[in-house]
Amino acid sequence: MELKQVIIAYKAGESESKAWAEKYSKALEKRNCKVLMGPSGFKDNPYPVFLSSVTNQIDLAIVFGGDGTALAAARELALASPLILAVNVGGHLGFLTEPFELCQDIEATLDRLESDLYAIQRRMMLQAQVLEGGRIKPQPMSDRFFCLNEICVKPASIDRMPTSILEMEVDGEVVDQFQGDGLIVSTPTGSTCYTASANGPIVHPGMEAMVITPICPLSLSSRPLVIPPGSVVNVWPLGEQEPVTKLWTDGSLGTTIWPGQRVSVTMANCLAKFIILREEHSFYHTLREKLSWAGTRIHYDNEHRNGSN
Repeated sequence: MELKQVIIAYKAGESESKAWAEKYSKALEKRNCKVLMGPSGFKDNPYPVFLSSVTNQIDLAIVFGGDGTALAAARELALASPLILAVNVGGHLGFLTEPFELCQDIEATLDRLESDLYAIQRRMMLQAQVLEGGRIKPQPMSDRFFCLNEICVKPASIDRMPTSILEMEVDGEVVDQFQGDGLIVSTPTGSTCYTASANGPIVHPGMEAMVITPICPLSLSSRPLVIPPGSVVNVWPLGEQEPVTKLWTDGSLGTTIWPGQRVSVTMANCLAKFIILREEHSFYHTLREKLSWAGTRIHYDNEHRNGSN
């Protein structure tokens, strides 16, 4: 990899994350690399400035923080689609990040990157847009929103907890109406986040699929659904007199959905590309380590696993 233009984002308000971002920035500049650096957080979005300031292709995005910081990078850089090195500094679970210990030696890490001594994990993303009008030529009423984890349609109000009634259509056919707290459309990556909390299925991130999960439905028959990645999912809020239903992307507010409008969700035509520095990288190990997936409480010896037969 040639490191000519690199962007660095660090977790806003996290001093250690900022300190390491500054160290990497200085090391890269010594290698004649142009660096753009800034904080990323709930109230800080450096990526529009990054994208308007770059003069050439972005070779690499280095992100210091946790999963939220990594998600923001993947979401905001979706169309530019650079390689992302996410390092767990000040994060919590660290599902999407590389261990901090592997990146403490800055020069050795940069040498590895320039020598292509790493793996790349490509993860499917979703895109959503608010539409209005008929099926033939619907009117776009919002920008396109990208996500790596999930698109969520649910209401929000400062003075009450409204219940939503959502009608879901897949590839032109009405599947169900859900009454409850909302609806999640997630990627396999997002199946271990909000979707898992809503009792949705866990899907391996190496797959391409869309997972639809109702949030606290007022029905015992409402079930999660796994559908092909090429599907088109439309979600209509029903029975609303005022615009309380919102579109959320990876937990961030996207836009308001007005009565009569719908959210259309499809697979994005871009991938999130994460650099893997670990020599042993296992999705199942991550589930056991990060989500405390203990499995059965009684363990038996398997004398046949390494047998000669």
